[in-house]
Amino acid sequence: MNAHFRHFAAVLGVVLLGTVAVMHIATPDAAETEARVPIPLQPLIDAAEDKAVLELAPGVYQGPISIERPITIDGGGKATIDAGGKGTVISVYTNGTTIKNLHVTNSGDSHNDIDAGIRLEGDYNVVKDNVIDECLFGVDIQQADNNIVRRNKISSKSDATLGVKGDAIRLWYAKHNKVENNTVTGSRDMVIWYSSENRIADNDVHNGRYGLHFMYSKYNLVEGNSFDKNSVGIFLMYSDDVVVRNNRMFQALGPTGIGVGLKETSNVEITDNEILYNATGIYLDMSPFQPDTTNRIYRNTVAFNTIGARFLTDWPGNVFIDNVFVNNIQQASVGEFAGATRNTWEANYWDDFEGFDHDQNGTGDKAYTMMVYADRVWMDVPPAAFFKGTPLLSALDFLERLAPFSDPLVMLQDAEPRMTREFEAKTASEKPAEAGVERVDPFGILGN
Repeated sequence: MNAHFRHFAAVLGVVLLGTVAVMHIATPDAAETEARVPIPLQPLIDAAEDKAVLELAPGVYQGPISIERPITIDGGGKATIDAGGKGTVISVYTNGTTIKNLHVTNSGDSHNDIDAGIRLEGDYNVVKDNVIDECLFGVDIQQADNNIVRRNKISSKSDATLGVKGDAIRLWYAKHNKVENNTVTGSRDMVIWYSSENRIADNDVHNGRYGLHFMYSKYNLVEGNSFDKNSVGIFLMYSDDVVVRNNRMFQALGPTGIGVGLKETSNVEITDNEILYNATGIYLDMSPFQPDTTNRIYRNTVAFNTIGARFLTDWPGNVFIDNVFVNNIQQASVGEFAGATRNTWEANYWDDFEGFDHDQNGTGDKAYTMMVYADRVWMDVPPAAFFKGTPLLSALDFLERLAPFSDPLVMLQDAEPRMTREFEAKTASEKPAEAGVERVDPFGILGN
């Protein structure tokens, strides 16, 4: 028996609570602690019974480890599992395991192998209250359902540039999972691939590339998240029937930064969000794509963006109601010389509306009509956008409005513009609901 294994054998006690064995792992001796020699953990995991609780004493434990039976590993906030730069730190291949209160660090750096802090390939597992750092990918959920990832702090490899970092949280063919209250910084994306009926809620994601990226993923719920200082806040590609509500998408970085974007995506609800300080607030590329569908964009605050709503083409089917558009340099634009009049604009507040409300009903007496004059220059010739807001273009725009050289382009028209930012919404707020269907919870974890 080697010295490391003797430390495991020196267990302080095994207490049977019903059918659950609580194993308190002894602290390594001072010499090993000072040298930070990792203690092997895999032998104890292999020896544990089903439903055993392994409570680790403070120290550094050796990874990678693999879990193939339902157990709980509790680091108490002072235990570290270090993979030494090789592979995935913790791999879970079973149902009903809990990983909590650990510092998980130093995975491998292989994108092909998706080296991660924690990988889940089973159902009804819980990953909560962990710090995951210096791991290429954070939490990787592969073909696994009904898992919970909650209150973790996740970051990728600190020495990697943004494009070659891994994803903080990655779902692949995964359903009915909850990703909640996590803090993500310095990772590439949080990405949902081919996954449905998941709840992504109350996460704080910043200093990444895509705050949240959906690919071919339907029926998901995204609510209460904060995305700031990413290249893109939320982007949905080929992902229908998603609800995006009560999120904050702000300060997307660079001239191409986007608050929320849709590409060939249908039947989406974007409601009650704050979309602030981005190059483009809302970006729409051939969405909705499915015939006879709409995208409902209700009750959002779209403010302090370069462009409030940007359309790649004059594609129809988006419904804008009860939104607040304020302090955007341009309220809306289309990537080609066309307007956005084929979409529905109704009862929105526009801070540049010039009109009166004689009957005091909260709605302007005339329609809000956005006309494009000199802005046609940079819409037709995108590089000219460099001069947007300069005295030259401002003077040209003033002269165009004063004595038009040609007929201006009608970008959009709202027949019922709001007079104030505070108003009674025509679209009723929906009751809180979870994406997906009623779930079976044999392990009793969904409320933890």
